[in-house]
Amino acid sequence: MSPTNVLFITSDEHNRDISGCYGNTIVKTPALDALAERGTLFTDAYTNSPICVPARASFATGRYVHEVRFWDNAIPYDGSTPSWGHRLQDTGHSVTSIGKLHYRSSDDDNGFDEEILPLHVVDGIGNASGLIRKDMPQRETAKDFAESIGRGSSSYSDYDRNIADAACRWLAEEAPRRSDKPWALYVSFVTPHYPLIAPEEYFDLYSPDDMPMPRMYGEDKRPRHPVIDTLRYVWNYDDYFDEDRVRLAVAAYYGLCSFMDACVGRVLTALDGCGLRDSTTVIYSSDHGENLGEKGLWGKSVLYECAAAVPLIIAGPEVPSGKRVASPVSLVDVYPTIIESVGETDDPDVDPRPGTSLVSIANGDVAERTVLSEYHASGSNTGEFMVRVGKWKYIHYVGFRPQLFDLEADPHEALDLASDPGHAKTLAMCEAELRKIVDPDAANDLAFEDQASRIDELGGADAIFNRQEFGFTPAPGQPIE
Repeated sequence: MSPTNVLFITSDEHNRDISGCYGNTIVKTPALDALAERGTLFTDAYTNSPICVPARASFATGRYVHEVRFWDNAIPYDGSTPSWGHRLQDTGHSVTSIGKLHYRSSDDDNGFDEEILPLHVVDGIGNASGLIRKDMPQRETAKDFAESIGRGSSSYSDYDRNIADAACRWLAEEAPRRSDKPWALYVSFVTPHYPLIAPEEYFDLYSPDDMPMPRMYGEDKRPRHPVIDTLRYVWNYDDYFDEDRVRLAVAAYYGLCSFMDACVGRVLTALDGCGLRDSTTVIYSSDHGENLGEKGLWGKSVLYECAAAVPLIIAGPEVPSGKRVASPVSLVDVYPTIIESVGETDDPDVDPRPGTSLVSIANGDVAERTVLSEYHASGSNTGEFMVRVGKWKYIHYVGFRPQLFDLEADPHEALDLASDPGHAKTLAMCEAELRKIVDPDAANDLAFEDQASRIDELGGADAIFNRQEFGFTPAPGQPIE
């Protein structure tokens, strides 16, 4: 393929299904819909971990979480494992980030020539309470989550406006100066991540009274599993939500998705206005999804579709237009996509990674494949691993019973088939596919060992619980809320 620039745009916590191009008839996302129309949309894309820091470490390095060992939001990426940015720098390409990174610090070599408006974890430490995964107390942040919902501006929406401004300036002023080799620009927005406070013009697009209630929200409708029940206890969202509050939260989230889409649209309009569309590969995705009340869950932190699936769209000169690809993909596929797009190569024998270029997959060059997501963080009392094998989705909980879903017949995971004797062979096949990628028991042990060491470094569990609790990382220059 001919080398192109790369514009990689991410949002934070975007539920795949809250996008017009993914079939939602209520939400207004014209920029993403137009991008999908001129490019390729992946219907079955996944994060490699449904929480910010591990997900971002995975798509930076092109490696799974158990390989790089950035397990949770208090063990952040520090540049020690080479990223696609490092690879591009080594081959003479310009690499710039604008917006949220959620790494340890800009003092580290993160693989960018410049970090504009970066957001990193608090104090280089992050949210340390998530390290403690045994005998977990109820978290206090659910109350703040439920109270910070509605119409208005927040530090996050202000931050995203600034990110869009900076990206538009960079495309107009800096991109022309980098004409010797293709450049890579990473633009990372923070919405629709909570707080669920949407700017007025976007909130008012959706009436709370008209919002659908989340699927399987009622106590009698929720699928039960001991690991998920533990997470529900730790986060105790039910204490703070009634039906009116639920509908308000859904409306605000829809408003934030439309606001984020408008920010993305501004950047894509600037790209076109600078005459760069035909020489640039554009990738859009999110670090993970948002449960949005489905199954009685909010936030992320589970391997169900609402949190583990992500939107993923790619457009560019070598990408088919108006195509939908059902082959499962994940965020580790971003690394080889960027490397290939700018005209570079990696030697898989010297530096093997699990991903495959999305451009190649979009052009039909890849057969059936297995993708992995895993979770070792806040609210989870054991390691959780998910593989997608064809239509089958298998979730492995170390020390607990697994789950199995047929996503063709049951896209919303209402019927767990793991205990059905008629699916015993499928269950065994999926577990075997998982074990080809990772030994879940060994990875689980390693995660707990690394987290125990980190707890000791921070002065022990009591010292961690005495730290200020926060539900989201503040925008640059803002205090913890």
